[in-house]
Amino acid sequence: MTRKSPNNRIERRKFLAGAAAGTVAAAVPLRFAHGQGQKLKVGVLLPRSGPQAQIGIDCQRGADCAPEVLKAKGYPEFEFVLGDTETKPEIARAQAEKMIGQGIHILVGCFDSGQTMAAAQVCEQKGIPFSVSIAAVPALTEQGYKTVFRNFPTGPMIAADSFNLQKALFQSTGKAPQTVVMLHVNDTFGMSQKDANVAGAPKFGMPYKFVDTIAYDPTARDLSAEVRKAKATNADMLWVISRLNDAILICQEMVKQRWEPMGILSSGPGWYDVPFMKALGKYGDDVVSTVPWHDPKKATSKALEAVFKKKFPDRELNTNHTYTFEGVMVAVDAFKRAGSTEPGKLIEALKKTDIKDNVVTGPGVKFNAKGQNADIKMSAIQNRGGKNLVIFPAEAAQAKPNWPMRPWGKRG
Repeated sequence: MTRKSPNNRIERRKFLAGAAAGTVAAAVPLRFAHGQGQKLKVGVLLPRSGPQAQIGIDCQRGADCAPEVLKAKGYPEFEFVLGDTETKPEIARAQAEKMIGQGIHILVGCFDSGQTMAAAQVCEQKGIPFSVSIAAVPALTEQGYKTVFRNFPTGPMIAADSFNLQKALFQSTGKAPQTVVMLHVNDTFGMSQKDANVAGAPKFGMPYKFVDTIAYDPTARDLSAEVRKAKATNADMLWVISRLNDAILICQEMVKQRWEPMGILSSGPGWYDVPFMKALGKYGDDVVSTVPWHDPKKATSKALEAVFKKKFPDRELNTNHTYTFEGVMVAVDAFKRAGSTEPGKLIEALKKTDIKDNVVTGPGVKFNAKGQNADIKMSAIQNRGGKNLVIFPAEAAQAKPNWPMRPWGKRG
């Protein structure tokens, strides 16, 4: 077998057309790309290979549903151009530059905060609008960028809502932990979230104290030592900030080591993903995730879920899908109102975004002067038999919580 160089792999992956176009998008010289009456070219930049590949591929599923859902809502047609960050910020930068050179009108991405920051710098330099779908690092909308619009909560917003949802959980069940240990990834997202959570707990008057925070590499293949160290603290609750593969490893180790805290609380991806629930079976149940989520009672959520189930019947709608879908929706909504693919007009339209019939929890999509949607709210969801059910907030809830979690040996 001939081994291809990394550069060859990058070239092969860079520009694949999305499901909306059905064909590979033509490489359009930038000087001709921004005229009136053109079809919008939406660049979707995600980690499609590397450690975060499965999550990036999952995000794309949300984008794949956008053409059908948005067409039914009266939005104009558009095309996708896909890029692969390979889970590396430097590749994200190179891909963003290449995609812009090939004529995309707006970028959507990137899931990972570090990769999103790299792509944002390119968009700002080139004057191309960036609809950020998933990325929580606060600095993204604190640097005065004019082209960046984020429809996703920042780290502090995630921390604040997580505390409020935890309080609702503890109060409704009458069971609150007194001590907490945190296991978190050592990447940009994990470190910023850890800092926000540890600093925020006293401010929010939480009933517990952190006894330890343990960082780990999300690409590690063995987390037995980290789980053993966390177990040794005898903490009542485990708080995790993970990705998919490491979430599976952690839970498997907890079962092996017979560690049964009051509960597992996640404020990041991984633990709610279908591959996690399939890999763990009954041991994946009862995990509570406080995460950006969709409101299952909204009309557009129902429309998205219907299309999603038709396309991907073996999967459950989650954050990766809904926020990537909305990232595309924000882009196409701006195009519809701007009536042009010219970057300046798209940016002005993005500033005036006011989408009320959206999908995710909260009143809708509107950006402040920094380009941040400050109105997003989170949800508490719980794994139940391979499904994710909303347990809080009350107006979006589908079920009552199981808390504390059941012991490993007492699950049906």
